[in-house]
Amino acid sequence: MKTYQFRFTLIALALALIFSLVLIGCKTKSEKKEVRAKSAKETEVKGEVLNVLRVSAIPDEDPDEIMRIYSPIVEYLEKELGMKVEFVPVVDYAATVEVLAAGKLDLVWYGGLTHVQARKKTGNKAYAIAMREEDANFHSKFVANANSGINSLEDMKGKTFTFGSVSSTSGHLMPRFFLLKKGIDPEKDFTKFSYSGAHDATVKWVEAGKVDAGALNEKVWEKLVEENKVDTNKVKVIWTTPGYVDYNWTVRGELNADLVEKIKRAFLKLDYSQLEDKKILDLHRTKKYIEAKEESWKEIEEAAKAANLLEE
Repeated sequence: MKTYQFRFTLIALALALIFSLVLIGCKTKSEKKEVRAKSAKETEVKGEVLNVLRVSAIPDEDPDEIMRIYSPIVEYLEKELGMKVEFVPVVDYAATVEVLAAGKLDLVWYGGLTHVQARKKTGNKAYAIAMREEDANFHSKFVANANSGINSLEDMKGKTFTFGSVSSTSGHLMPRFFLLKKGIDPEKDFTKFSYSGAHDATVKWVEAGKVDAGALNEKVWEKLVEENKVDTNKVKVIWTTPGYVDYNWTVRGELNADLVEKIKRAFLKLDYSQLEDKKILDLHRTKKYIEAKEESWKEIEEAAKAANLLEE
């Protein structure tokens, strides 16, 4: 009888040990799952895994026009990426840089200057992935009121003038750069100069005679002429700058590399011969996107430093 009880006790102890080991194993698996879940959550917070891709653009035209241009691009990216894409309007050029650096924007359409400012602000983490074919050799237009007596850059001395936004590459930085190369200093040679805030506003100011002359993005000028939104009897082009590198799509540096590659491919695959693609490309005033190379903006960076438009 004692032998039987002894054996029963041994069996009971063995079963208890096995049960304990099973419980420990289950707990370990559960803890591992919790660790994985926590890790995934932390990754999402860092922005490497996104539920929503937040897109924006420098506000170089009026708000209604900005939404008309970028809403179809957002819809296209949603389809290509298989995820929610949201357009986030911003109040000015500087805000796009600040908000991207704060991790609250993921993809931004920048001009050359705001791009290098974003690079600087993020410790060179933000980088360009795609650009319009035209942006590899972009230009600014100098325009004048037809009654101003201005027919050349030299004629602008002693006149009133407006740039676009202070942070605009094609509306301020490069026009100023080329004026200085021509021996014209805005601070000394204009009776007054100002900042209209946007390219279309510059044209309206010149047309209305609020200023004698101004400088703006060549693509916006061409669009305004084509759409009969400027009276060319009142506003004329007096000079076109040499070419320079300008606009691009810039991503936040922390984004997952696979997602960035998908975004880049989405832009590069747009085909002007396809009707739906053509609509998107026409809105962005191009026929083709090309891959962006970060070293292309070195000249813009040097010009920005010379104009004291980069934070040290």
